[in-house]
Amino acid sequence: MLSFESFFFMFSEIQICCAEVVAGSAAWLGRGLSCVCAQRRESDPRPSFDLTPAQEECLQRLQLRIDVAYDSSIPEHREALRALWNAAFPDEELRDLISEQWKEMGWQGKDPSTDFRGGGFISLENLLYLARNFPKSFQDLLRKQEGDRSVWEYPFAVAGVNITFMLIQMLDLEAVKPRTMVGATFLKFLSENESAFDLLYCITFKLMDHQWLAMRASYMDFNTVMKSTRRQLERELLLEDVTRLEDLPSYSLLSR
Repeated sequence: MLSFESFFFMFSEIQICCAEVVAGSAAWLGRGLSCVCAQRRESDPRPSFDLTPAQEECLQRLQLRIDVAYDSSIPEHREALRALWNAAFPDEELRDLISEQWKEMGWQGKDPSTDFRGGGFISLENLLYLARNFPKSFQDLLRKQEGDRSVWEYPFAVAGVNITFMLIQMLDLEAVKPRTMVGATFLKFLSENESAFDLLYCITFKLMDHQWLAMRASYMDFNTVMKSTRRQLERELLLEDVTRLEDLPSYSLLSR
């Protein structure tokens, strides 16, 4: 099994060109996003999208979440970590927050807090959201219960942190305002559903595993699978008949 460093650095090297964006296209207006207007000058490498006040506020709240690092001195963070263990292994008592038991979930070592540097506290919140809202999918992913699995599987927890990191990059969430159509589209969903990022995380994790099985991948293929997952997700987010995240074709992969 690959270490966290191997997975993270493999993933950090993923470079995917953004889809070409045509400002004011019929497809763009047809998605009902006329409140988000593209503005582009000849010198701009890509367009930027103006936000409504509501969208700007939602983006800022999400950015505050993204900026929070995991801190083991904060009781809320420690409790969230315990809650994740209890959701994963309800019949197995966790002896300590630093324990060899964590390797059962796919963390690098006995202290999972050291692995959150790639995704911050929000990556733990994402895993908890998946566990609480789609417990069957959470268990299926954790225990690799679906499909003809590889001998060398991806570690569940490390993959989860990588997915959080990938979504932040794909949606350009650390920018003042979106610079891609995918990012602008997501912010419309976010303004209508405060949990949109967490829900998209669940969809993405399940889609990644679906792609993993379809590609008959092994751990050395993780980078390729993540690229494929990102491309598929971008395509689905820009489908004309998708007006909410639940309309994404990959949403049907989730089970409660």
